[in-house]
Amino acid sequence: MGFNETNSIKTSSDGIWQGENTLHYAFPMLIIQTTLVVFLSRLLAFLLKPLRQPKVVAEILAGIMLGPSAFGRSKAFTHWIFPSWSTPILECVASIGLLFFLFLVGLELDLNTILRSGKKAVGIAFAGISLPFLFSIGVAFLLRKVIKGIDSVGYGEFFLFIGVSLSITAFPVLARILAELRLLTTQVGEMAMAAAAFNDVAAWILLALAVALAGGGSHHSPLISLWVLLSGIGFVVFMFLIVRPIMIWVAQKASSCGNNNNIIVEETCICLTLAGVMLFGFITDFIGIHAIFGSFIFGLVVPKTSGNFSERLISRIEDFVCGLLLPLYFASSGIKTDVSRIHGFGAWGLVVLVVSTACAGKVLGTFIVGIMLCAMPVRDALALGFLMNTKGLVELIVLNIGKEKKVLDDETFAILVIMALFTTFITTPIVIAIHKPSSTLEPQLEKPQRKIEKQNNLRILACLRGPRDARALINLIESLRSDKNNNNNNNNNCVSVIKLYAMRLVEFTDRLSSTTMVRRARKNGFPFIGRVLRRDDDTIDQVGAAFEAYSTLGRVKVRPTLAISGLPDLHEDIIHVAEKKRAELIILPFDKYWQMEGDEEVVIHAGHGWRMVNERVMSRARCSVAVMVDRGLQLVNNGMRVCIVFFGGADCRKALEFGSKMVEHPTIRVTLVRFIQHGSTNFDEAQRTLDDCSIAEFKMKWGKQTLYTEKEANDDLVKELLAIGRSGEFELMIVGNKVKFSQGIMARLFEQNNSELGPIANLLASSGKGIKSSVLVIHQQANFG
Repeated sequence: MGFNETNSIKTSSDGIWQGENTLHYAFPMLIIQTTLVVFLSRLLAFLLKPLRQPKVVAEILAGIMLGPSAFGRSKAFTHWIFPSWSTPILECVASIGLLFFLFLVGLELDLNTILRSGKKAVGIAFAGISLPFLFSIGVAFLLRKVIKGIDSVGYGEFFLFIGVSLSITAFPVLARILAELRLLTTQVGEMAMAAAAFNDVAAWILLALAVALAGGGSHHSPLISLWVLLSGIGFVVFMFLIVRPIMIWVAQKASSCGNNNNIIVEETCICLTLAGVMLFGFITDFIGIHAIFGSFIFGLVVPKTSGNFSERLISRIEDFVCGLLLPLYFASSGIKTDVSRIHGFGAWGLVVLVVSTACAGKVLGTFIVGIMLCAMPVRDALALGFLMNTKGLVELIVLNIGKEKKVLDDETFAILVIMALFTTFITTPIVIAIHKPSSTLEPQLEKPQRKIEKQNNLRILACLRGPRDARALINLIESLRSDKNNNNNNNNNCVSVIKLYAMRLVEFTDRLSSTTMVRRARKNGFPFIGRVLRRDDDTIDQVGAAFEAYSTLGRVKVRPTLAISGLPDLHEDIIHVAEKKRAELIILPFDKYWQMEGDEEVVIHAGHGWRMVNERVMSRARCSVAVMVDRGLQLVNNGMRVCIVFFGGADCRKALEFGSKMVEHPTIRVTLVRFIQHGSTNFDEAQRTLDDCSIAEFKMKWGKQTLYTEKEANDDLVKELLAIGRSGEFELMIVGNKVKFSQGIMARLFEQNNSELGPIANLLASSGKGIKSSVLVIHQQANFG
């Protein structure tokens, strides 16, 4: 038998064929516990998804359900799955996950951003901390009077733990709620993130103070607490003065080695950093604070601007830590949470009192400052108050440390866990009820699209995911710029200036790395454009640098903007901005890229979710939409050869109109190829007349500056189109999305159609066909054709 109460616990068994029960051994038991915890937390997260709850709510609930409040009430369940001898093992593994998670949280927080957050954010954070602290004086006094046994704990440390638990705002959880509600780039979201970051740092300082005061344990001496506090301050000073310069050097070394493909040096830097997490955790535990403080401070001192070292660290460990190890911490917390300890009307009255006090302190303090200092609308200030009331993992850490230090008893611990769960749960529904999300489409913006062509500004909303999209878009927009437009400002019918709204698309997920993107976000713009671009930065975002350089030419006005949402909701942000800015055209990147590796063409997929974003924008936008299929589009010798493929219909006419804007560019050569379908009954006479008029107008206006050819749309149509794409004569082909053919041609030649691209572009965007041209697919909404 591997398990004996009086002997040491063995790690693994010899197997069932040796007559041994594997559940009596440490490692098999840990496997079962981990599997159960991860499965239950993911199941609850799935069930709560329709309620738009953050994942932390499901994880806290899963922990509570596995404890004595639910499943743990069964003695058989506890005996087989969570026996008492396995608890220290589970807590050790969970603590390792917690150690690295707090390191990730430190990596998320940029102190420079917090210091630049402004007086308003600091004022909101201060009010959100101070008022709950004041309220906690009365709560702590009442709890000590009502709950037996608490009065043996010193009032100072008890008050501090209660105050910290009531005043915390969970920065990572708040970021996910804001992303879910698409509020990240709004005034409310921006203010909430800045204030929450400041609140997070302040809460850790207060918690360190509380731990220092409670650090004496049985030796409850003020002198010991003073030594713990001074040692903690000395540790922080050492980290910022000594360790931070070292980490800046390590980050620069890893970044430069990564660029040179020196994988050994890069991995050595990363491994040493991960070892540092354990080492500094040990040091803070040694001086009597808590191991998590060492890992958190170490995360803070790792540079955020030296290459992408911090991002690579997060990408290496976050899935394992957050997906597998961290739920174990919630389980170990749930095992300590016994809701049955709260019995009777008086005890549940205390729960209501604590929850009400926590909500009142946060919401009221934030609301008053939001109205008086920030001059926010009432609804926005109220929504901000409830957002700042979000709790999460940090709350559980505070409570667990308090329980571990014997400051909180079982009943107080359970009351405060319920408070954290309830306040986080109500945040999303209350904010939805009192604050209208910014991405809601406004009905008064239904008509302006027809007027845009009469304006002097051609308004384009160009969406991009990264540097490659930026290069293709800049070359495409440059092809629309005409020197003649700048010399004919007296002509009101010509477009004098292109106004480009460059929207960076950021997918927000449950991953911690998503909040590193939020950290850089600024309202109505890229975080890396304008005043945020500083000369002392080690690196400048390539996308922002490209557009900033392009905007300095003066002929194109670039207005950066940012959309941070989950992929299912990202199309709403795009459409909303297009409506608000009265864009005539939305340009979207295709969900695939092509690049040559030797003589072989390699396809890189951005993901099926991005294709769904494009399809939803094309089906719901009120203006024209284009999809850019990029095969390395660039100006050759400062010029470009463009082929407009015309079959007929509203989309092809819009493609012809778009292509005609390129003719006046001095270095663009435009060729129009019209495929004529004889005997087709798919087009009515009105459509044919519009097509003929568009072609005649184009030839009359641009005939001397363009080439025009006609071809017959027959069984050789695929060969004709592939020949154009393979020829290398054109850097860009412009086609319509919806093209009508005779049913015979559609059935034989275009069996697989892509609703995002349409039959022609779908053929030209296929892999392995030797296509060299980039393709721009135009879709014109029927009510604007």
